[in-house]
Amino acid sequence: MKGILLLSPRFLLPLPSRFLRRRNSPFYPPIACTFSSMDTSSLRTRKSNLQDLNWDHSFIRELPSDPRTDSFPREVLHACYTKVSPSAEVEDPQLVAWSEPVADLLDLDHKEFERPDFPLFFSGASPLVGALPYAQCYGGHQFGMWAGQLGDGRAITLGEIVNSKGDRWELQLKGAGKTPYSRFADGLAVLRSSIREFLCSEAIHHLGIPTTRALCLVTTGKLVTRDMFYDGNPKEEPGAIVCRVAQSFLRFGSYQIHAIRGEEDLGLVRVLADYAIRHHFPHIENMSKSESLSFSTGDEDHSVVDLTSNKYAAWAVEVAERTASLIARWQGVGFTHGVLNTDNMSILGLTIDYGPFGFLDAFDPKFTPNTTDLPGRRYCFANQPDIGLWNIAQFTTTLLAAHLINDKEANYAMERYGTRFMDDYQAIMTKKLGLPKYNKQLISKLLTNMAVDKVDYTNFFRTLSNIKADTSIPDDELLVPLKSVLLDIGKERKEAWTSWLQSYIHELSASGVSDDQRKTSMNLVNPKYILRNYLCQTAIDAAEMGDFGEVRRLLKLVEHPFDEQPGMEKYARLPPAWAYRPGVCMLSCSS
Repeated sequence: MKGILLLSPRFLLPLPSRFLRRRNSPFYPPIACTFSSMDTSSLRTRKSNLQDLNWDHSFIRELPSDPRTDSFPREVLHACYTKVSPSAEVEDPQLVAWSEPVADLLDLDHKEFERPDFPLFFSGASPLVGALPYAQCYGGHQFGMWAGQLGDGRAITLGEIVNSKGDRWELQLKGAGKTPYSRFADGLAVLRSSIREFLCSEAIHHLGIPTTRALCLVTTGKLVTRDMFYDGNPKEEPGAIVCRVAQSFLRFGSYQIHAIRGEEDLGLVRVLADYAIRHHFPHIENMSKSESLSFSTGDEDHSVVDLTSNKYAAWAVEVAERTASLIARWQGVGFTHGVLNTDNMSILGLTIDYGPFGFLDAFDPKFTPNTTDLPGRRYCFANQPDIGLWNIAQFTTTLLAAHLINDKEANYAMERYGTRFMDDYQAIMTKKLGLPKYNKQLISKLLTNMAVDKVDYTNFFRTLSNIKADTSIPDDELLVPLKSVLLDIGKERKEAWTSWLQSYIHELSASGVSDDQRKTSMNLVNPKYILRNYLCQTAIDAAEMGDFGEVRRLLKLVEHPFDEQPGMEKYARLPPAWAYRPGVCMLSCSS
């Protein structure tokens, strides 16, 4: 068994050696490796008001429903969802912030956000015309153990909106009240965690990474009791609700729950798979034999997987590839999700469910933003690719149980995960360093150096673009351009970095690309601004006092993470000393 290099020789993702072969993806296009903060929404000829949104309800129209509509906690059998209305108590709700690009996705007129009744609609206090709310049923593996039925315990989907381009978007209120899946919880959310999800989902999107989006954030005007540190000292916090937006909120666990319940519910796996393919993977539905998507498995018997003969196998492969590409992009910007349970894995390859997430500050491959995960660090930064593969294995096991794919097709999906991850990760790291081609040894040594000296991940790569491809620069001057990011290193470490820079500059000088060209291209993939935890905390502290200005400033900041943004340089600084006090990173706090 050989390993896939993830971060350095000490951090390996074990995969069979045949997983290392390079193949073109049958469906999912390779990563472009040029992120940009441009607003991708197009101009619309007509904007809608809230009463004229183009609602559609394919999920509840085409899938089986729970016959009950109450929110009493219970096991929901033979159904994909429960019809349930928002029930959070509201008292003078206020609009905290909203995203213009997301409004444009929905063809929603920006003037609608000025309506005095807007917060009532998006706190769930007043029903939106055309909405048919429901909570989804799903299960999942949590920290590697099957957890049974989970479901939307505080998220209520309002329905699907089809925009003028024919794109389908689901609207979901998170923190809107109890559902049958709430178990012993209250179904509510606090302002603290809602600000984090609202800002980070938009920040991740503008970094060029697939994610759920956030339309708006409102306060409920009511207090919610939370024990932030699970230490027996609960306190009251302001309540809030985020309106999340995604093409679909289906997860791996949406399929697992039906397979685990045996023959009586097993058919729902196929029903739900058909639904997903029909609405979200139509190119698979329309495959033809002429595409000749047949691949050797590399096994001793030289067997072949023909994806055109089984749409479910083709679907499993694309889900695996999307997941691999997503996690490669996370690694590229230093994002750690924190809770990669199978109920937090989107079938569309979206970043979903922002809980104890975190961006790397000082580079530490074992960093986890989740204090619950500290003993084993299952979900630490370095482990994310490995966990992605583990989760794909659970997903394909579900499809196997439902007799939708066979063993060879399941293995091929996992093989494609490994190949796709390495293809995308190597492409990303090559672009981040401005190299002409991937250099495993050079990148491995760099990441080892960064881990030893706890170098700031974001600022280092941004600053690296200042290096000149000039092999005549004296050794004692090589580190000058990196002085601001290589802090407090001694003589021995200076020698290690000088040695690395000599090799790096040699590679750059052989590329024939000018320093200015390389700097421009590197700055398109290395952000200057990320949503650091201390920035979130500053905005939260102000918002809890009724000042939403910093939330709105941060939203505008993260919408253009690759731009210099004159006057905003302070937001790119290293975390101050106070940022390391307990509570600032919101690591394992309830929502």
